[in-house]
Amino acid sequence: MSSRYDAVRARMNIGEPYVDMGEGLEALEAERTHGKELLYDFNHTRPGQTEERRRLLRELLGAVGDSVWIEPPFLAAYGSHVYIGEAFYANFNLVIVDDADVHIGDRVLFGPNVTITTAGHPIEPSLRVGGAQYSVPVHIEDDVWIGGSAVVMPGVTIGAGSVVGAGSVVTNDIPNRVVAVGTPCRVVRPIGPEDQEFRFRHPGQARRRS
Repeated sequence: MSSRYDAVRARMNIGEPYVDMGEGLEALEAERTHGKELLYDFNHTRPGQTEERRRLLRELLGAVGDSVWIEPPFLAAYGSHVYIGEAFYANFNLVIVDDADVHIGDRVLFGPNVTITTAGHPIEPSLRVGGAQYSVPVHIEDDVWIGGSAVVMPGVTIGAGSVVGAGSVVTNDIPNRVVAVGTPCRVVRPIGPEDQEFRFRHPGQARRRS
């Protein structure tokens, strides 16, 4: 590997700026291409080819637990920087921009059109010249449910047992066992005993009080 490759690799998980294309980074480009070839194969499997899908995910991802199901289509920057625990389910159109690591715990659920991105670009325009970017890992802990079309931004941790509402943009950490919604995503309430009784509440329905 080239010294430039090693230098870029060292910056990819710590939020330092880097450019990920060009001379000396052929190996990095090859990693991305390999991941996209596997994703192409995964997304073109037939519905009944469940074992082939599992095989491709094991080859694509950095780690993958048992009983993991991802509905095609699924897109990723690399795939190899994604680490998924047990009993994970993602609905259609999952996008993971995994320039840095993405850690997903056990029993996590994603609605359709969820995006997780570890990558961003500098705010100052002159710093974006030449394609500079930064990447910060994302952590999604056990028993999290993320609603459809939510976006999780670089560096975020979503705490165990929490629910992120559909359409939210998560820009900051979310603590354990809360419901959080909105743009930007904010905690609206803790998850409590009443949630053992009520599975669904219409948006216009008042919250029941004891």
